[in-house]
Amino acid sequence: MLLPYMEAGRIEAGCDEAGRGCLAGAVFAAAVILPPDFQNEDMNDSKQLSEKKRYALRPVIEQEALAWAVGIVSPEEIDRINILNASFLAMHRAIGQLKVKPEHLLIDGNRFNPYPDIRHTTVIKGDGKYLSIAAASILAKTYRDDYMNGLAEEYPGYLWTENKGYPTRAHREAIRRLGITPYHRKTFTLLPEQLELQF
Repeated sequence: MLLPYMEAGRIEAGCDEAGRGCLAGAVFAAAVILPPDFQNEDMNDSKQLSEKKRYALRPVIEQEALAWAVGIVSPEEIDRINILNASFLAMHRAIGQLKVKPEHLLIDGNRFNPYPDIRHTTVIKGDGKYLSIAAASILAKTYRDDYMNGLAEEYPGYLWTENKGYPTRAHREAIRRLGITPYHRKTFTLLPEQLELQF
């Protein structure tokens, strides 16, 4: 079982992002405040769960959380401020929408831009340690998957329903064949050829 909280007696929000390593699409983040007595044996890092299990857990989280929110940063913003800052901004946007103000933030990873007036602790692989971060990872992942599935209807040739914008071989072959879309991150290495020096 994952841990219910880091600091007893404090309103704690878990935060995580999805889509950082993608070549296309926005980066999503979620912030979740769970009740201190929340328990769910199925809850885990979203990457360890099947798609079916993630979508089954999403309404449970949304109904039982004291507060939850999702923040989004567009591909254009990612290109402007870089993906690391975009990930932090997406978390800030999620935190800013919470109906309950947290007293402490649990951030998945090892770095974070401090949120004004709220203490934070970074936790490496936190989505496999704390329930609130696992819940945030599930919301961020499922909402981003919904978004990429929508974009796939607009641009079916990139197989985004399958790869969700990640740099799979099929996705890179589609870029090579079809070029880029307005949703591709132009500051990313979209094709390995970009690394080769042209003389």
